[in-house]
Amino acid sequence: MAGNAKDTAAKPYAPGSLLPQGRLTGPMPWVIAIMMFLTVLATAAGLALNHGARSLSANVSDRVTIQIAEADGAVRSRAVSRIVALLGETEGIANIAIVPEAELSRQLAPWLGSDLKIGDIPVPALIDADLVAPAGEREARIAALDKAVKAVSAQARVEPHASYLGPLARLVGAVGWLSFGVVALMVAATGAVVVLAARGAHATHRGTIDIIHMLGATDTQIVRLFQQRMMLDALFGAAVGFAWAVAVILLVGRSVAAVTSDLVQSATLPGFAWVVLPLLPLAGVGVAWLSARVTLNRALERSL
Repeated sequence: MAGNAKDTAAKPYAPGSLLPQGRLTGPMPWVIAIMMFLTVLATAAGLALNHGARSLSANVSDRVTIQIAEADGAVRSRAVSRIVALLGETEGIANIAIVPEAELSRQLAPWLGSDLKIGDIPVPALIDADLVAPAGEREARIAALDKAVKAVSAQARVEPHASYLGPLARLVGAVGWLSFGVVALMVAATGAVVVLAARGAHATHRGTIDIIHMLGATDTQIVRLFQQRMMLDALFGAAVGFAWAVAVILLVGRSVAAVTSDLVQSATLPGFAWVVLPLLPLAGVGVAWLSARVTLNRALERSL
């Protein structure tokens, strides 16, 4: 007995021995896992959509298509040759390309069937080109170009891509920014969850905290003990949520890669996204740490 008492007296006092050991079976780590899962997905969606919006804007801002809607194939071919020559002589026109008939057939196949032959129907000829001009002069240059091609063929007209894809690019960009707004809400919700958990822990162990105070423990020591347990839960939840989100992103990425639409493929994650996304779990743990510290310090101050 004396030996046991001596050994007990020799052991240093550990305030954490009076607190229940942290476990990963409570609701907080799983709530944080769900929050982190949604946060990573929303961030990835925002980055992909903003990248897609920038790609669309860059691709359509200077791109124009000259359409020759002439029913007579021979007349249409002559008009195409003359318009291509005109474009080549026009200053500020680059990357002139006649859209091949095979490409037109492929684009019309979903509606008219795979056996379609361009020669069987009067499909307009298309010529793509880049209009290199300052933003303030673009509309005037397009109007002048339209007038010039109409002088070659009355059935020709210039269609700037920005007129119909520009609003789509702005919509995609707006949805991307909305995704970042969802991320901000998720961060606030994560902080609120930790605040509620910290308050609940303080209320549940109020008697134990009073005993530890009487034994000489400081507020800083008590806060550190609670933080260690809550950080373990937060770290576990953040890691699980991040792993789930990455799995979903990879699956969706494989599906997007299988789609042949250039519009869909433009909304892909940029390379720097894989640097930003792994930082989210660390940021989530940091939010949990700060929320727990502030909440517990205020709770202990009010209990004095």
